[in-house]
Amino acid sequence: MEFVVVLEKDSEGWFIASVPALPICHTQSKTKKEALENIKEAIELFL
Repeated sequence: MEFVVVLEKDSEGWFIASVPALPICHTQSKTKKEALENIKEAIELFL
């Protein structure tokens, strides 16, 4: 299964990752790599 992940950087430098198709799946991290790893885990836990 594939999902679209939206990755944004806020004004304080945090990366925020979310999945529009799964409204409760979101995470934040100081690095892009960690944010993407965290959102993969959030998707797995949701499913």
